[in-house]
Amino acid sequence: MKTISSQIIVGLSLTASVMAAPAPLPPPPSGATPPPPPLLNVSAPLPPPPGAPNPGTPLPRRPSVPLAGISAAQLAEFQDGRAEFIKEERPEGGLGPIFNDVSCVACHDAGGVGGAGRKSVVRFGRVTNGVFDPLVHLGGSLLQKRSISRESLETIPREANVVATRITTPLFGAGLIEAIPDSTILEYAALPKPDGIKGRAAMVTDPVSGEIRVGRFGWKAQHASLLGFSGDAYLNEMGITSRLFPTENAPNGKLAVLARADKYADPEDVVDPGTQRGDIDSAASFMRLLAPLPRGPVTAQVTAGSLVFHQVGCAQCHKAEMVTGTAGPEGTRAQVVALYSDLLLHDMGALGDGIAQPPATMKEMRTAPLWGLRARERYLHDGRATTVDLAIRAHDGEAKVVRDRYRTLSTGQRFALLEFLKSI
Repeated sequence: MKTISSQIIVGLSLTASVMAAPAPLPPPPSGATPPPPPLLNVSAPLPPPPGAPNPGTPLPRRPSVPLAGISAAQLAEFQDGRAEFIKEERPEGGLGPIFNDVSCVACHDAGGVGGAGRKSVVRFGRVTNGVFDPLVHLGGSLLQKRSISRESLETIPREANVVATRITTPLFGAGLIEAIPDSTILEYAALPKPDGIKGRAAMVTDPVSGEIRVGRFGWKAQHASLLGFSGDAYLNEMGITSRLFPTENAPNGKLAVLARADKYADPEDVVDPGTQRGDIDSAASFMRLLAPLPRGPVTAQVTAGSLVFHQVGCAQCHKAEMVTGTAGPEGTRAQVVALYSDLLLHDMGALGDGIAQPPATMKEMRTAPLWGLRARERYLHDGRATTVDLAIRAHDGEAKVVRDRYRTLSTGQRFALLEFLKSI
């Protein structure tokens, strides 16, 4: 291995480039159509309503627990995968040249290894006449905030007029979600629903199989499998290429800068000739075999809150249960999955993040699974809500009718509902 002692890891200060509007564009030539006004989507904190009840204190960080009923070989895979998940990558191992963090756990640690994110990633793009351009030629839509050299550090291009932040999604029980058959999700999508709720499945090409499948992972349901999700994260969050994603990201699209900064052959995640597995496979195994968080105590108040949850209409999108198929790995077969999500894309109106990731539009977001909610510290896709109450009040689009119904609840009903959510 070559050493790169001359390379240094640097980070981007987001104070000026994200939390303020992008630099204005130059004026158009005389007679030209002016560009659309900035559509900056900043994650401003939500003001708390008067007397908003506290949804509870998050669980302390807990050890990683595998699914029940797995084999000894699977347990070894889980433990090996956990070690990979928490391992800090180095440039000589493929990190960079641009990246967001040095390990999986750096962005998945709320409530335990594999939890939701405490940090945010940044996406940007440009909207012209209602059409979203991810500005791929300028390094979009994902901004990598850190780099192994100052020359390759990315910035938000001045052409961007949409900037959004996202926190990472929790991975507890992800293998059970992966094991839900596509047909189950599609059948629920086809059912008529009240209150203007629709929802549609995100049909995506799985980079592992090459097949078109139902997406279920990520805020835009952009991945159907955990191995595809893992390979995407290694490339876009850590800058590590693999057999699934062999092409390095160029800093702000500059191939010449990439050529100078990237000194290692792609793909950087080398498959072991004996096991035919790489680091992305190990990380995927950890996620696939990671158990969901346990439920909290089911008190009379929690039971009452569950009833309110269904009466208000929350369960139309946050579907309480789905059942896995019978052909998955041990520990995932024929399991009732209490995920509280339909895994569908919904038009969320003003709560959409303004970023299109086909097939998801700028306003569409996947219904976030609610299990493990009590272990989270921030809510909504951008973490702007500090309480569950605030997160519910921020719902819009297809959820508007249900949101307004929630607002009319009595204090006692609302408290019971939040107690229920705190228990799952």
